[in-house]
Amino acid sequence: MPFANFKVPEKTLTPQQKEEIVTRTTELYVEIYGERARNNTMVLVEEVADGGWGISGNVLTLAMLSEAIPTDTSNT
Repeated sequence: MPFANFKVPEKTLTPQQKEEIVTRTTELYVEIYGERARNNTMVLVEEVADGGWGISGNVLTLAMLSEAIPTDTSNT
C-alpha cells in the first residue's frame, strides 16, 4: 500500500489545500504504480503544533516561518 505522510505547521493549510495534497499525491502514486494503487493509497496530513519544528538545533515558530516567506509586492 503506498503511503505518504506530510507534516505541516498547524493552521497553515485550508481544508481545500489539504484535500489537494491528498488528491495530487494519490494521482502521483497512480501515475507511478498504475491504477491498482488508487484504492490502496493512504495520505496523511499531520499538523505540527507551533514550536514543534526545528532546524539546525533551533526551534522554529509560525511567526519565524512567516517572516521568511517573501511578500509579493509586484501587484500593488
